[in-house]
Amino acid sequence: MLCLGLSCFLLHVFVVFGTELTFELPDNDKQCFYEELEKDVKFDIDFQVISGGNYDVDCFVTDPLNNVLYNENRKQYDSFSHTTTMKGVYKVCFSNEFSTFTHKIVYLDFRHGDEEPLLQSMTRDTALTQLETSCVSIHEALKVVAESQTWYRLREAHDRTKAEHLHERVTYWSVGETILLFVIGVGQVMMLRSFFTEKKGSVAATT
Repeated sequence: MLCLGLSCFLLHVFVVFGTELTFELPDNDKQCFYEELEKDVKFDIDFQVISGGNYDVDCFVTDPLNNVLYNENRKQYDSFSHTTTMKGVYKVCFSNEFSTFTHKIVYLDFRHGDEEPLLQSMTRDTALTQLETSCVSIHEALKVVAESQTWYRLREAHDRTKAEHLHERVTYWSVGETILLFVIGVGQVMMLRSFFTEKKGSVAATT
């Protein structure tokens, strides 16, 4: 099994290029990312708003001639795939201009290119050996594991942000209730003292 794993690792060749990042998008702001691509290259975009406001942003993608390939408003998460028809610089933009006071944390995964077979000799017309079949199975399983880890990592970050926001609101509410109870308690004490003070004054006046 160890030799098989090492063999699969050595034969694991990619031509898929990708950029995975998490960035902050301030309110009333827009950020764009640029990538130069060749013709007939497939690219995939996945994004998700991790925190901020209603967890939504505007996103659009344009080609080198500024033709809009994708345009969605107020999206929390989405995916987009496209095969280029020309060589040039493609632009991916995220906008938070509709928000006046909340910034957003956005996750972006940009992939382009095709994945080559693990071995150059692997084609649809040739039969795979047992070792090659095992390598392909392990490779596909690792891809699923990587995608699952990314999904769980994003979900954990999103839930943690929500929990921190809820904790902050509960803390503020508790502090407010404490201050209100203190003010009410002091007010009641002062009111009771005023009752006894008035009675004392009235008794002195009658004597």
